[in-house]
Amino acid sequence: MKNNKKQQKMHVKKGETVQVISGKDKGKIGKITKILHKSSKIIVANINIRTKHIKAQKEANNGKIITTEMPIHSSKVMLYSIKNQIASRYYTTLNTSNKKQKVLKKNNETV
Repeated sequence: MKNNKKQQKMHVKKGETVQVISGKDKGKIGKITKILHKSSKIIVANINIRTKHIKAQKEANNGKIITTEMPIHSSKVMLYSIKNQIASRYYTTLNTSNKKQKVLKKNNETV
């Protein structure tokens, strides 16, 4: 059987600044670097970092310790305003050229 997962619509986009609202990294702020639509997860810069120890395979190769950013679920983040340093929900409006734009509810700042 095939696993036919559809792409999920996300409330955040690549490049937006977000704040983590739950989990071990609660309160941390970062930019979204990658979005994984099928699993509704995102990768945020310097958040949810894991270390992996790689054993030496041959005499010439040395072992390594690699740190990578792992994905977190998109529901664990909220849009963040750098200017006012506040996390907020948002609503969408049309700007003058009839394009959608996000507006933060707490301070009416456009994202």
